[in-house]
Amino acid sequence: MANTFKNQFNKSVGTSAATVYTCPSATQTTVIGLTVGNITASPITVDVYVTSSATDYYLVKGAVVPVGGSLVPVGGDQKLVLEAADVLKVVSSAASSADVICSLLEIS
Repeated sequence: MANTFKNQFNKSVGTSAATVYTCPSATQTTVIGLTVGNITASPITVDVYVTSSATDYYLVKGAVVPVGGSLVPVGGDQKLVLEAADVLKVVSSAASSADVICSLLEIS
């Protein structure tokens, strides 16, 4: 089994769901940290969710991210395990309003 640390970055996420990460086949991935930063001059709300077998499972829905602030839905003591074909997504309430940084450990 190979263990590989990775980062995923998404710039200017907006009102269409952005795929942050898709777990490859024959792989399990541990999301170590996920940060969503507000890059606008107004508060935004964000949804963070996993699509697994065509069903959406929300980590947070409509979470407010203040001006100059960030939301950390995964980090610290909380981790998230993704299985093959699971997709981690983020969507914001405003166009081009959020940057997303995700730290991962792939186990294949």
